[in-house]
Amino acid sequence: MNLSRFVFSAVLLLSLGAHGVLGAEETTGSGVETAIMAVSETSEPASIQNLAQLVTKAAEAAGTAQDSANWVWILLAAFLVMFMQPGFAMLEAGLTRSKNAGNIMMKNLMDFSIGSIAYFVIGFGIMFGADKLGLFGSDGFLLSAANTAGKEGMWQYAFWMFQVVFAATAATIVSGAMAERTKFVGYLVYSVCITMFVYPVVGHWIWGGGWLSTLETPMVDFAGSTVVHSVGGWLALCGALVLGPRLGKYGPNGESKAILGHNMPLAALGVFILWFAWFGFNAGSTTEASQSIGLISVTTNLAAAAGAIGAMITVWIKEKKPDPSMSLNGVLAGLVAITAGCANVSPGAAIAIGFIAGILVVFSVEFIDQVLHVDDPVGAISVHGVCGAWGTLAVGLFASKEFGGIAGLFNGGGLALLKSQLLGVVTVFVWCMVLGTLLFLAIKYTIGLRVSKEDELRGLDITEHGVESYGGFQIFTTD
Repeated sequence: MNLSRFVFSAVLLLSLGAHGVLGAEETTGSGVETAIMAVSETSEPASIQNLAQLVTKAAEAAGTAQDSANWVWILLAAFLVMFMQPGFAMLEAGLTRSKNAGNIMMKNLMDFSIGSIAYFVIGFGIMFGADKLGLFGSDGFLLSAANTAGKEGMWQYAFWMFQVVFAATAATIVSGAMAERTKFVGYLVYSVCITMFVYPVVGHWIWGGGWLSTLETPMVDFAGSTVVHSVGGWLALCGALVLGPRLGKYGPNGESKAILGHNMPLAALGVFILWFAWFGFNAGSTTEASQSIGLISVTTNLAAAAGAIGAMITVWIKEKKPDPSMSLNGVLAGLVAITAGCANVSPGAAIAIGFIAGILVVFSVEFIDQVLHVDDPVGAISVHGVCGAWGTLAVGLFASKEFGGIAGLFNGGGLALLKSQLLGVVTVFVWCMVLGTLLFLAIKYTIGLRVSKEDELRGLDITEHGVESYGGFQIFTTD
C-alpha cells in the first residue's frame, strides 16, 4: 500500500468518525486498523512509528475541530436565547395598555441586566457547583471555575453564557403576570432573588447533579419546561396573588372584565421572535454540535405549530371567533410543553404534546381569570406554569428509546419515568409557591410591591419613569 494514500485514508476516517459521520467500528476495526496492518507488512519500523504519530495528530486535530464546533454552537444558541428578551418585551407590551409600555421595556431590560450580575456572583455556583446533600451547589461562585489555562476552564465561560440567558428567561416570565401595577423597585428586588437563589436551586436538583437527577429513574427535563418555565410560571402566580388584580378588572359580583392590550401586531412580533429564538433554547441544550439538533429543531417547530392550531380551534369553538391573542399563546404553550422532551419524543408525539398544550392553555387562562380571579394580563401562568407542568409529565408518557434512550408509558416503559416526572413537577410547584409567596410578601411589607391607585390610573410610564412611550399622541391624560 502507498504510504501517503494510507495517511490520507486514516486522517479522513478519523475525522469522519470524530464528527459522527462514521461509527466507531468503521474508524477503528475495518478502517484504520486494517490499513495499519497492511502497511506494517511492507514498511520499515521507522515508517510505522512516523505513521502512528501522524494518525495521533490527525485524531487530535479532529477532536479540536469538534471542540471548536461545540464552542460556536453553544454560544450561537446563547445569543438566540438572549433574543427572547425582546420577544417577551414585545409580547407583554402589545397585550397591555399603551400607558405602561415603557415600564415593560425597563423591566425586561433590567431583569436581564441585574439578573446577569446576581447569577454570576452566586446563582451559577448554587446551580452547578459541587453538590451538597443533593440540594445545592457549594462552589463556582463568581465563575471561579473558569480560567484561560486550558480547555475545561475556557469551556466554563461559554457554558455560563448559555446558562445565564436561561436564568433571565425564568425571571422575565413573571413580568407579564404582574404588569401594569407593580412598583419598579420591587420588581428589581424580585429579579435578584430569583436569579440568585430560587431558580438555581431547582436547576441544581435537575441539571446540576441534585436529587431529582439521581433517582433510580432520573427526572427528564431536557431544556427546561419545569426548570425554567414552570419556575417562572409558579412565581408569576405568587406575584399576581400577592399583588391583586388591576383596577377595574373584576366587577362587584366578581365578574371578569376584559382589559384589552393596545397593539396586537407588536404582540405577534414578540411571539414570532420567541418562536425563532426557541430553536436556540431547545437545540442549544445539547451543549454540543451533535446530530441530535436536527431532531430537536423538528420537534420544537411541530409542537409550536400544533399548539397554535389547538388553541385556535378551541377558542373558535368556544367564542365563535379565532381570537389572535389566544392563538399566539397557543404557539408559546406548544413551545413550553415540548421543551422538556424535545430530545426524547418522536415528531408525531411532539404534535400531540403541542396540540394538547394549545387546548389546555385556553381553558387554563379562563379558569385562572374567571374562577380563581387571578389577574394575569398576558396568560403567563397558564403558558409557562400549567403547560410547563404538562410538558414535563408528557415525557413520562411519550418518551421513546429510539430518540432519547428511555421509554415512557405509551412506549412500553411503564410508570417509572412518569412517577419521577410527577415528583419533580409537584416538588418544584411547592418550592416556588412557598418561596415566591414569602418573597413577594416580604417586598410588599418593606419597600412596597404595588403602586398607588393614582399612579396606576395615570400609567407607570409617567409615574415610575417620567416618560411617555408614545410622545405626541393623546393616548391618556397626565394630570
